[in-house]
Amino acid sequence: MAIDAATVRKVARLARIAEPEERIEALAQELNGIMAWIEQLAEVDTEGCEPLTSVVGSGLPMREDVVTMGGDPAKVTSNAPKSVGNFFVVPKVVE
Repeated sequence: MAIDAATVRKVARLARIAEPEERIEALAQELNGIMAWIEQLAEVDTEGCEPLTSVVGSGLPMREDVVTMGGDPAKVTSNAPKSVGNFFVVPKVVE
């Protein structure tokens, strides 16, 4: 896919990037180089390669899923900035 000066002008206008007219042709050449590199990457055989989410293989520690009643309410609310009884007090956000 070849990118010409008109395409660069259109993309710059859509992205609201002000580029001087003398830079348009140079940008077109740079973008053509990037597109050629992307086309070269598309030729790489990736059959059998699993997608990566990270280059470091690490698993998350798992814990047993146990249903509880939440523990002691006094301990749960002890770190709250403000509480009344066993409830958190939060600022009113809806008028």
